[in-house]
Amino acid sequence: MIVVTTENVHGRQVRDVKGQVFGVVVRSRGIGGNLMAGLRSIVGGEIHEYTQMLEEARRHALDRLVQNATAMGANAVVMMRFDSAEIGQTMSEIVAYGTAVVLDPPA
Repeated sequence: MIVVTTENVHGRQVRDVKGQVFGVVVRSRGIGGNLMAGLRSIVGGEIHEYTQMLEEARRHALDRLVQNATAMGANAVVMMRFDSAEIGQTMSEIVAYGTAVVLDPPA
């Protein structure tokens, strides 16, 4: 599966647009992670627990995006983006979204 943030894939033509596709992940940090992150926020700097959680959530959201695009019959996703939001004070939502398309085979 080709996934790009651009509108086109160099050297390939879009044969069919399947539609909007997305992958959603909601993650919550455990109480221990929240406690450690809270202590680290006092002194400043990167909060590694949250960084790791968000990196994993992005990978998972991208995997779900690819699964959904495959189920739609696409072989590529163009204009892929990530979005994120907080739900309450302990949960983060990560969304990967784009347009599922069928590209012509390479020339």
